[in-house]
Formats: sequence, C-alpha cells, structure tokens
Amino acid sequence: MKTKRIIAIYLVETPFTLEQAAASIAGEQSTGTFTAVPGETASLKDRHGARIECITPLEQVGQPSLPGAVLPKGHNGTYSRGEVVVSFPLHNFGPSIPNLMACVAGNLYELRELSGLRLLDLELPDDFAACYPGPRFGIEGTRRLTGVYDRPIIGTIIKPSVGLGPADLESLVYKLAISGLDFIKDDELNADPPYFPLQDKVVTVARAIERAADVTGRKVMYAYNITGDIDALKRNHDLVVKAGGNCVMVSMNSVGIAGLTYLNTFSEVPIHGHRNQWGMLTRHGQLGMDFRAYQKLCRLAGADHLHVNGLGSKFYESDDSVVRSVQACMQPLLGGYATMPVLSSGQWAGTAAVTYERTRTVDVMHLAGGGILAHPDGPVAGVESMKQGWEAAIRGIPAEDYAKDRVELRRAFDKFLRKDHAQ
Repeated sequence: MKTKRIIAIYLVETPFTLEQAAASIAGEQSTGTFTAVPGETASLKDRHGARIECITPLEQVGQPSLPGAVLPKGHNGTYSRGEVVVSFPLHNFGPSIPNLMACVAGNLYELRELSGLRLLDLELPDDFAACYPGPRFGIEGTRRLTGVYDRPIIGTIIKPSVGLGPADLESLVYKLAISGLDFIKDDELNADPPYFPLQDKVVTVARAIERAADVTGRKVMYAYNITGDIDALKRNHDLVVKAGGNCVMVSMNSVGIAGLTYLNTFSEVPIHGHRNQWGMLTRHGQLGMDFRAYQKLCRLAGADHLHVNGLGSKFYESDDSVVRSVQACMQPLLGGYATMPVLSSGQWAGTAAVTYERTRTVDVMHLAGGGILAHPDGPVAGVESMKQGWEAAIRGIPAEDYAKDRVELRRAFDKFLRKDHAQ
C-alpha cells in the first residue's frame, strides 16, 4: 500500500547549498540527528524518513536575514534562497494538527544551516478530514443566522475596546443593534476582565440585543469574546448560549489550535476566529509562516470566520497580501471547510469598492469600527454608508458618484476621505 504523505513547502535561505539545507530539514524532522545513531537502519529510514521532493532555486543575497547561521568552510559571502518541498510519512505522527506542527515546524527554525525559513503551504491527506470536521457553520450557516444574502455581512467592533461599564455597554450595543448592523463583536482585548466579568457582560449585552430585536424584528449576531484557558472555554461558551447568544469569538493564537479544535467539538454557535498575534508569526518575509498554511490549520480546527486584515488598513500588510488571504480561504480544502474571511482594520464605506474590485466576492464579513462609530451622523448613518458603498461596488458605479444622491455615503467621504488625504 502506498504510504500517505504530508507535503510541506518552505522558503529557505542558507549559506550552504540548497541541497544541503534541504537534507538538514528532512533529517532533523524525521529519522536523523547531528550524527548517526544505532538503530537508524536503511529500512527504518526508508519507511519513516522525510523525502526531498523538489528544490527550486531563487535569488542569492549578500546578507543573512536571520542571525546565528554557521558558515561553511570557504563561504563566498552569498546566501542562497529557494523553494524546497519536503514530504513526511503520515504514519510518523498521524492526523493530528499539534503533532503535524511538531513535524513541519518543530526545531527547524533553530537550525544553524539556515539563515531564513518560512513555511509557505501544506498539502494534507484526507485522513485529516476524518479527525477534524471543520467549521460547523461557515459561510452558509452565518448567512442563514444573520439573514443576509447577496452582499457582505456588515459589522463593527465595540469601541472603546476596554473600560465600558454595564450602562455604557448596554446603551452602545442597543444603539448598534437597531442601526441595521448584521454583526457586532467584542474587541480582542476584552474577554473576561475583573472590572466587568464575562458572566455579567453576557447578561448586559443579551438584554440590549433582545430589546433591539423587539424594535427591529431582527436579532443581530454578536461575537462574545470567550478567550481563556482551556477549562474556561466550555463554561464561557455555555454562558453565551444560555443567554441566547449566537456567536463566540476566540483569539486563536492564545488558545492554540488544540483549544480551537476543542471548542469546535461542542460549540452550538459560529466560532469567530481572531488572529491577533499573527504578525509575530509572519511579518518577517524570511521567517515564520505564510497565511496559506495558517488558514488551513484554522479551518480544519473549526473557525467559521477568519480574520484576514483589510485593504487600505492601518497595519503593515499590503493589499496584495490581503487579497491572497481572502482567496486562500476560498480555496477548496479536503472537500469543504468553507470559512468566511473577515476584513477589518481601518475600514469604512470607501474601502468597499477596492475590496470588491480586488476580491470579486461578497462572501466576506466587512467590519468597520471607527468607520461606523465615528460617522459624522452617528452609527445608523455609518451602517447605511457601508451598505451604500457595497451597493455601488457591486453595481460597478464609482462610489463618489453614487454618493451624490445618498447623504450617508457622501458624509462618509467628507469625513474619512479627507482624513486619508490629510495623512
């Protein structure tokens, strides 16, 4: 029977040859170590060893990207970069994401033969689908719960991020819930703080949402931040569901993939996956992990919504990178796992046009904090301006032309476009 294998694609930088670097990667993460050991027989290596599948040379550079690399004798001062594809036999660790990561990442980032290493992508066998059912709701379930079709789900974030007491939070949530919003979420900084514990916050928010639903006939989706230690996830989830909540949020890099997987085993509502701390895993181009690989792990573990940053955002990431992230979430994975990309950071009605032009999809969640809350005519007008921005984008009408007969959109341009130009 043919051995099933994991394919890992790396961007490598090394003062050695790419072939030597690839051999170090394959050996370190399977049967080898720094010297031959008893028991490492040819038959054992044949059955359990990693295999170098492909090496594609790229450019050479004159300086190492990372410190600590050892130089070979006679080093000529150049460092080679290339794409290296390595495969690992599945039977070494089985369909387990934590053990997968120990294999494809593990100690590799510490190897002295490397002056740069980045995990670009993963190809996984169908065995992972049997162990990881993926999102329970995804795009289709989120649309069903919100009642929103044929356009993005428009949402916002509770601001100020921290510090609001019960009265102020209830007032804000009520105001937002009657504004026409589809979605509201806690900020990642605010989960279960001592000054306003989650059990009290859930009651406060739920009361405001129910009051608003009595007026609008529609219940907004609210993502309660339930991030905490593993033993708190079930308790926090149950608080939300008992109060009639319809979404929970976790900081995925805080609870880890295993924590997200655990939450997905019992969650009765969509899981909003926030990727805060992602920058430390990816910002250096020769270190860490590409979003192509990361999003697959998050989707397998059960994230129904997955943050991808936003176009024209306040963060370092380029628009091209954000577009690639949206597209990555849309790629088929083991026959399913439809996660909804979440665009946020510095978003307002004017960013709808470029977002649609570049991604050509409405199957996204578009979140605007200040872009809604700071609209000069208030959050109701902010929400309407976002919807009008997307109407213009989908219909192929320049947003500033569309704004001539729509005061909410025009006022958004007056405030936010002028601010952009001022910066």
